[in-house]
Amino acid sequence: MRAYLLRSGLLTAITGGITLLRGLRNDEPFTWRTALAWLSWGITLALAIGAVVDTRRAKRGHLVAGDSPASGKQQQKLLTQRLKKSA
Repeated sequence: MRAYLLRSGLLTAITGGITLLRGLRNDEPFTWRTALAWLSWGITLALAIGAVVDTRRAKRGHLVAGDSPASGKQQQKLLTQRLKKSA
């Protein structure tokens, strides 16, 4: 589980969320720029979680989507690593 939680994409998304939360502490009004920043953070978090899920699925031998970072050669590499560990 630690290997999935310490991915750079997730750490970046969490750090960005903390930064946005700190920005809400100030008495500044909520503007369209703030809304875009939160939207961007949500998209970044969703992509990071999706990459972790795809990598986990590939390691377990399941098929992943073609646009995933774990597809193609990477998926085959992860599958062979899993088969070596189980043997």
